[in-house]
Amino acid sequence: MTTATPADTGPPPTPTEPPLPRIVRAMAVIERAGNALPHPFWLFWILSGILGVVSMALAAMDVSVVSPGDGKTVTVQNLFSGEGLAMAVSTMVENFATFPPMATIVVVIMGVAVAERSGFLAALMRVSISRVPASWIVFAVAFAGTVAHVASAAAYIILVPLGGLAFRAVGRSPILGIVVAYTAIASGYDASPVPTPNDAIFAGITTAAAQIVETDAYVSPLSNWFFNIVSSLVLALVITVMTKLVLSKRPDLDADPDAELDDIEKLQLGADERSALRRALIALLVALVLLCAVVLPSSSPLRGEGGGIAESPFLDGIAAVVAFLFGLVGIIYGHRAGSIKKAGDVPKLMMQGIMQMAPVLVLFFAIAQFLAYFDWTHVGDVIAVKAAEALKTSGVPIVIVFLLILALLTLVNIMVTSGSAMWSIAAPVLVPMLMLVSVPPETTQALFRIADSGSTAITPMSPYFLMALGFLQRYRKNAGIGTLASYTLPLAIAMTVVWTLLFLAWWAAGIPLGPGAPVR
Repeated sequence: MTTATPADTGPPPTPTEPPLPRIVRAMAVIERAGNALPHPFWLFWILSGILGVVSMALAAMDVSVVSPGDGKTVTVQNLFSGEGLAMAVSTMVENFATFPPMATIVVVIMGVAVAERSGFLAALMRVSISRVPASWIVFAVAFAGTVAHVASAAAYIILVPLGGLAFRAVGRSPILGIVVAYTAIASGYDASPVPTPNDAIFAGITTAAAQIVETDAYVSPLSNWFFNIVSSLVLALVITVMTKLVLSKRPDLDADPDAELDDIEKLQLGADERSALRRALIALLVALVLLCAVVLPSSSPLRGEGGGIAESPFLDGIAAVVAFLFGLVGIIYGHRAGSIKKAGDVPKLMMQGIMQMAPVLVLFFAIAQFLAYFDWTHVGDVIAVKAAEALKTSGVPIVIVFLLILALLTLVNIMVTSGSAMWSIAAPVLVPMLMLVSVPPETTQALFRIADSGSTAITPMSPYFLMALGFLQRYRKNAGIGTLASYTLPLAIAMTVVWTLLFLAWWAAGIPLGPGAPVR
């Protein structure tokens, strides 16, 4: 009797991999699409080419509008005409030299560079989160993230790893500290209680856009200051609440057992650093008192006509004032801490700061040409006037317009993470359009701040997203893009929603956005 053998069914089937989470797939799509975009420098030259084609078509149709600024009729000019070519060649250097943010950002960066590279800003961040009780650690790190924007990109390098250390020091998950610090910086990037280089850049671009409608328009770097102060506090509170209610409930907050953990002692300041920081802060306080003593009297030479502050030498020179204050604290701190040993070290630190800004300055060259072409062709006038007329006749509430603009810019920000690049594209259309329906340029700029910040923490197109992921992988080696995005997504959504509600409430209440900057 023979025993039947089962039929040969071949090798056992290979187990199928579980499907990737949706957020991982979505981030991969965003990354591929973003990588397909050209560098922002070339993007603006491509936009200039598109502008030339549009201007040629509109000029051929003899399209014109009545300028609301002076009542004159302006007709679209062809950028590809002989006159357009002559303009482009003859004004190229002047466009770059007179680009509004150009000189302002260089001056501000020289002062900020001294404060940063002397070690003052890093010491200030360390001391601000090293001595708070455990119950306040989330708020402290989140608020420090909004203040850290004065250090521009260095904020990520300094504060994100410090966030992990600070949480470890109070017995909480360092992964949570990394996420809180990174999201506070990224999704709250344009909300800072202290004036930052970004304020100077945005104000310059907004000024250039506003001058399409009003040739003498001027937007100060402090035009959103009041709104920024309140925004930074509100966003820190949102992060605190969402961390407690959502992120702290996650089961995957423990570091790998074999993770190489940084020494918590890095949070502590040495005796020389503490002394240097104390002296620098005292000097800052004295300087602020003296500045108030000079500016507050109505007869002050730094006040404007009739003793006003809104249009005054003080606000006109606010970039120099900010640079001086940063330079002062940096020099005093550096001298005591030993990072500045002689007077010649100070200009060296300034030069290092300017070198760090080289990519931005190169981008400014392309942006300056595009904005000059946009102004010369009068395409911006046509778009602004026609869009404003459409808004008036449609009867759409301005609040709905705000929300639509915010949604559009938030989506664009996922792909174009450079704030200066995105605002340079959007401002020449949005600022004049909304000015023609009685929305001040400062208000449009405040709306842009929300869109430029909210989605930054979730997009892999930001180089700082990958930097934060590297810090996260110190504690969890298998963390990927989807891991970090899943942590930051609830925070980013909540911050954007609450920040938008704050803006709408501010608009409804009619509170000034900054010195001499009415919201409506």
